Amino acid sequence: MRESLIVIMKIVMAIVAGAVVGWERASKRHSAGLRTFMVVTLSTAVVMMLEVYLHETYGAGFFILSAAAVIAVSSVAVNSIFFSAKNQIKGLTTSATLWACGAIGLTIGAGYYLVSAVALVGLYVTISLMPPIEEYLKNRCNHFEVQLELTSSTSLPDFVATARELGMRIDEIELNPAYVNTGLSVYSVALTIISGELKKYKTHKEIIEALGSLEYIRHIEEMK
Repeated sequence: MRESLIVIMKIVMAIVAGAVVGWERASKRHSAGLRTFMVVTLSTAVVMMLEVYLHETYGAGFFILSAAAVIAVSSVAVNSIFFSAKNQIKGLTTSATLWACGAIGLTIGAGYYLVSAVALVGLYVTISLMPPIEEYLKNRCNHFEVQLELTSSTSLPDFVATARELGMRIDEIELNPAYVNTGLSVYSVALTIISGELKKYKTHKEIIEALGSLEYIRHIEEMK
């Protein structure tokens, strides 16, 4: 019973730790969001518990799997990232989830069934129940990015002025490389809400709808 509680506590702590770091990163517009950090943290916790179990049971070499886990996380971060046509990063959570399943598979193969079962439940909860919560938190964040298509590049100063009047700060504007030499005026714009009233009463969706009503904006949408 005591061992079961310790396993559950470790996995819950791993998920919570990943959630704290993931939300901090997501709130500052970094590509890896809440679920990605939760999945990776859960996976490394499972690998470490497996390694301790193997060491205590069979006297296997220590830290070998942990070192491999670090390399695996690095590989996920570098090799599983791709850019969509809108210059958005895709595939992080899926890659981390795949690796998590691999870690759970190792524990099952080692006969460490309690860790396997609890980790599987934790992983399922993370990837299936967290998206609505993540979306809600992200929609209330003070920082967000939009893809902006203007009727003409000459309208960009007007957009900047309007955004400032509404209570937002322009952090960064860059011409979207996916649309270079196409004749379209498409930009990636990073915004920060600085107006107290705007922070309290308006979501990203409502702000974007208001901006989309401007005559010189052909299309605007939040970058996920």
